[in-house]
Amino acid sequence: MSFIEFKKLLLDAEISLPKFSKLIKVSDKNLQSYKKKDEVPNTIAVIARCFAEMNKLEVDYRLLIENLELTAKTKKGAGFANKESLKK
Repeated sequence: MSFIEFKKLLLDAEISLPKFSKLIKVSDKNLQSYKKKDEVPNTIAVIARCFAEMNKLEVDYRLLIENLELTAKTKKGAGFANKESLKK
């Protein structure tokens, strides 16, 4: 899916890109990077399509997603020191 198609789905879902990123716990910067590639990963495309369809059917998808209590992923691995190790 192209980034333009993705943005159209967000309009259909009546949600902005920053609010979408916050809802699904993916960084806004990460989502913006798809604009350069002009290709949105399948999982993000599916989520946007489902949100648009649910909105059309007047289903409050925001509440459903918030109830999942998703957590944002944190970066791990070389070069990403955690705050505790920096204090020592």
